[in-house]
Amino acid sequence: MGGSSGPRLSGMQRQVLGLYRGFLRAARLKSIEDRQKIESIVSAEFRHNAKHVDRKNFLYIEYLLRRGKKQLDQLKSPDIDGLSSLDVGLSQTHHTKA
Repeated sequence: MGGSSGPRLSGMQRQVLGLYRGFLRAARLKSIEDRQKIESIVSAEFRHNAKHVDRKNFLYIEYLLRRGKKQLDQLKSPDIDGLSSLDVGLSQTHHTKA
């Protein structure tokens, strides 16, 4: 790949994007219906956080990244069928913008 004309991403933005891509790659290893469920949940979670997490709340974003990496490692396990068996916390709202 080469020089992209898009905006430069911060290190944290690259980590978030990498985590998202990691979930999509892991989803490809599951059955078609599990893959669709995983992609739907992951997309909803990332969109929710993009809307509701203050971009300057670095501590909370780092926490979400750590939690996401743990969930991704679990999802990669062949024993896990999908995200329904993981704790995906969409309902948390204490991290919203002031």
